Amino acid sequence: MAPGLSNWRKSSRSAIEGNCVEVAVAPEVVGVRDSKDRDGEVLVFPKHQWTDFVAALRRPR
Repeated sequence: MAPGLSNWRKSSRSAIEGNCVEVAVAPEVVGVRDSKDRDGEVLVFPKHQWTDFVAALRRPR
């Protein structure tokens, strides 16, 4: 796991079944993991790439 990743957050819109991802933000990176497998693999993205990704999701179609 990348250093500094703690305080994992799950979306308030996640399903009751727990089918979602969690994110943790550090100064330079953002980590993403499966909420059902907290000890599993973590995807780590540079913070600017994560910001661009989220902005693209919010853009109207």
